Amino acid sequence: MSTPPVDHAGVPYRIAVLVHLTDGEGRRLLLHRTKEPNAGMHSPVGGKLEVEDGESPHTCAVREVHEETGVILQESEIHLLGMVSERAFENTNHWLIFVYEATRTIDPSEITSMTMDEGELKWVADKDVVDVGIPDTDREILWPQVQDHSPGGFFVVHIDCGGDSLVPTLHQSHPALRQ
Repeated sequence: MSTPPVDHAGVPYRIAVLVHLTDGEGRRLLLHRTKEPNAGMHSPVGGKLEVEDGESPHTCAVREVHEETGVILQESEIHLLGMVSERAFENTNHWLIFVYEATRTIDPSEITSMTMDEGELKWVADKDVVDVGIPDTDREILWPQVQDHSPGGFFVVHIDCGGDSLVPTLHQSHPALRQ
């Protein structure tokens, strides 16, 4: 017997960015999170927009990369890779997530510290991303989109998380610019 539907009206909307940084050797920088959301899991660096200040997603991406890694990116060195909306994530929030990628490789020596209060940074080979422990939405939906659209492509996906399973809808897809 399935559970009755939950009314998600009035659930807060959160806005965040994720930024994929790669080192040119087939690895990307992931944060092994110690804080919610997704404590114990790995995710790209990122964070919430400072909405009270009217911060743009682009500016937030550059700021979050610097705060979490010490890496200084110019705004011209990031590309909007995708937009993800999540309805009723864990029945607590709706999320609007702007997914970016750095357009230049990151030298590991640019990282000022691999540990912070939010967790530990790790370089993970692309082939191992799904095996290091990433959230279900990332493993099932987001990571395949990143693989199909990076570098230089663009996607828009909506994920309904409010039922017994994740229900994705791919609204827009412009695949990666392969060389």
